[in-house]
Amino acid sequence: MTAIGDWIEDGLRSLLGRITPDGRIITIVILLLVFGAGSIYMTVSSIYNMGKKNAQQQMQIEHIERLELERQQKADSLKLNKNMNYE
Repeated sequence: MTAIGDWIEDGLRSLLGRITPDGRIITIVILLLVFGAGSIYMTVSSIYNMGKKNAQQQMQIEHIERLELERQQKADSLKLNKNMNYE
């Protein structure tokens, strides 16, 4: 893996080493503008499509139904004892 990384690095250095300093600045500015425009486009289109999809889907409202609870009598620890002796 390191041999492949070194090979790629050497290739890029030899390729980009020929560019003048002014050419490097121009290349960096162009890449900055291209990637910046792509980032802004992706952000705006995502927000637009998110709102568009929500508008297309009709909002369906369902009423909350009553839960069917168990009707069995279980021992309740909070239930007061009616046969209390206060002596």
